[in-house]
Amino acid sequence: METRILDGKKTANEIKAEVSQEIEEMRAHGMVPGLAVVLVGDDAASRIYVRSKTRTCAELGMHSEQVDLPAETSTEQLLDVIRGLNLQDVIDAILVQLPLPDQIDTERVLSAVDPAKDVDGFHPVNVGRLLAGSPGLVPCTPLGILELLEREGVVIKGAGAVVVGRSNIVGKPVAVLLLHQHATVTLCHSRTRDLPEVCRRADILIAAIGRPAMLTRDYIKEGAVVVDVGINRIDRREEVISLYGRDSARLDQFDKKGYTLVGDVHPRDPLGVAAAITPVPGGVGPLTIALLMKNTLRACLQRRGPASQAMVSSL
Repeated sequence: METRILDGKKTANEIKAEVSQEIEEMRAHGMVPGLAVVLVGDDAASRIYVRSKTRTCAELGMHSEQVDLPAETSTEQLLDVIRGLNLQDVIDAILVQLPLPDQIDTERVLSAVDPAKDVDGFHPVNVGRLLAGSPGLVPCTPLGILELLEREGVVIKGAGAVVVGRSNIVGKPVAVLLLHQHATVTLCHSRTRDLPEVCRRADILIAAIGRPAMLTRDYIKEGAVVVDVGINRIDRREEVISLYGRDSARLDQFDKKGYTLVGDVHPRDPLGVAAAITPVPGGVGPLTIALLMKNTLRACLQRRGPASQAMVSSL
């Protein structure tokens, strides 16, 4: 069986083009969506993510603001910043870059964001709306996974779906989204008994457990669609060779950067078994930022009153 590669970059570019067109139409009515990103500390990876988000805002014609706070910021200081952003009318969406420093109460901070501006969909109100199937803002990565499956023509209705990983950011919300699309969903985790056997029942297998190359051929049903959410850094050359063989592109990348990225699914094992799979990188990753832009647009339209509701329904 030939395994089809699901191109997340292509789908992400399609979504961003659609969002850009919507923003052009909104500008004609005097509306410009605004996103505020709050970054606490100097974590290098977080700073790269934030830079990518603000750059994409500029590319699509959105207003964006970046709030940089020192690593020693307290919970109360950060809550004051959030309260201020909640009150700013030019800000439609607020994203607090995670992880936060240890001294900050992450749950209090996320719960302080106005649910109407909660672009990540982490506020308890939006979590409840997702579970109930009511309109609300949904976490970007799970939403991107559903967009990818639908645009690639994967039949979700009636399919058996297995989600490996129960995080609040990916595992739980993507399981609920699949359930709303009439899949029969099994949510697994590291303590699931006979995990390979459970995974082999899946028509759609979502790997989001955060363990490099954990899901091997033994976990994959022939003809399954595999979505690999994992992004794990490999910094030992012998481990790269064990996973990718003598793949010159991967080895060149490793020699240049000192590391390479691997998902939660073994990079070679599914080939010839799975019907389709997302690559790492280039699969789910690009979709997260694209859906952040779409969520920001949606938040803007929902906040701006009845005249925007027709545009909301088209998203």
